[in-house]
Parts: sequence; structure tokens; C-alpha cells
Amino acid sequence: MRCKSVVLASLVLAATAYAKEPKAYQDAKLLQMNSVQCGVAEKDAKKNKKSHELLCQDYVLQTDQVVYHVRPKDDKHPVLLPVGENAQFRLDKDKMLMRVEQFDSKEREFVVVSVAPRGDNAADATAARPNHLQ
Repeated sequence: MRCKSVVLASLVLAATAYAKEPKAYQDAKLLQMNSVQCGVAEKDAKKNKKSHELLCQDYVLQTDQVVYHVRPKDDKHPVLLPVGENAQFRLDKDKMLMRVEQFDSKEREFVVVSVAPRGDNAADATAARPNHLQ
């Protein structure tokens, strides 16, 4: 009986040791929101095709060292986030989970479109990489 309780206790300790805590949030600022083309919608009304381009929200999120371009994962029900506000995010596998406390503190999923090192201007980012012609 005592052996069973020792085995059970060791299993409980092992399970709690392998349990992962969620990653801590990083602070960032929502710099801007752009509308970018993300597809074309077509309607076929018996040989008369009507098409118009679909626009998606593209947010620029800036941290101390990195600038992210992200898009909402839910294209059908996107929420317009307040530009200029501070946001908190964490990266989880292939998605970004972001919340804006001044808005509603709800965590939303985003897709990371691009990542670039932060610089005061575009010349700073390219100056760090030498040109092969120089």
C-alpha cells in the first residue's frame, strides 16, 4: 500500500514539473493600421463576372527591439484596435496572442506577416548588413 502511494506521489510531482507556464507578455505599441489587399471576391451572375478586391487590416506593432506586421486571424469578424495604445503580446508557436488593456483586455489571435529589427529609419536596418559589392 505504501509503495502505491509513493508511486502516485512521484507521478503527481512529475506531472507538475512538466506542466508549462504560459509565456510572459511582452510590451509593445500599436503604431498604425493599414488596409492591404488580401484577395479578390468574385460574383458570377450568368456570364457577367463582378469582382472587387478584399482588404485586410495590417497592424504595425513596435517593441523596444523589433517591429512586427500582423493581421487578425479571424478575417470574418475583425475588431478595429486603437492605434497609439500600448499592447501586450506573447508568441505561441505560429501565432501571436495580443491584448490591449485600454480597449477590452481580450486576447486575440494574429498572424505574423513580417518581422524587422527596429531602427529610427530604414537606413539603420540596411546599414547593419554589408553589401557584397562594397
